[in-house]
Amino acid sequence: MNVHETRDSSAPWWNIANVITMARIAMVPFFLAALLIPDGVVWRLVALVIFLVAAITDRLDGYLARSRGLVTNLGKILDPIADKVLTGGALVALSWLGELPWWVTVVILGREFAITMMRFIVIRIAVLPASRGGKLKTVTQIVAISLWLLPLTSLPGFVTVVAWIAMGGAVVVTVVTGVEYLVHGVRVARNGRGPEGGDRS
Repeated sequence: MNVHETRDSSAPWWNIANVITMARIAMVPFFLAALLIPDGVVWRLVALVIFLVAAITDRLDGYLARSRGLVTNLGKILDPIADKVLTGGALVALSWLGELPWWVTVVILGREFAITMMRFIVIRIAVLPASRGGKLKTVTQIVAISLWLLPLTSLPGFVTVVAWIAMGGAVVVTVVTGVEYLVHGVRVARNGRGPEGGDRS
């Protein structure tokens, strides 16, 4: 998802962008609690609303950090953590409830883990450029997870079909962009340098 990108500034770590990021992390326990309440259509919708609000704040904190010169090292660390905790928590919870196949969760989280490990390795050599594929991956995952958070058993069957199509698309985009990102990371590591810019996987 969106990373507090661009170069570092002298901004204090305690700023509005970082506060929003930390608030997004703080939303996760409430989101999971609402999602895991059994047989509760209302609570399921509450979980969906919390998820969507958190997803919106992901765009907001990055915008504020860039536009107001509030980019900090703390923000660069917290933002991807917040992203992965939110989406990862949603996927694991849906699989735990027996609604989403575990292989979907494993594939998506496996990709994120691989990219994160590569980032830690390559960041010592170069800064990877922003990826449009990463933006597409984020959008497809948010749309797919949002559909799966709906109380599908209480909705017409075609909604479930749409949810499956969306999740299938998210898995494909996640894998393809992950492979592209890994290949690019290897090339950057071999060259020993990369263009200056933000990192969006």
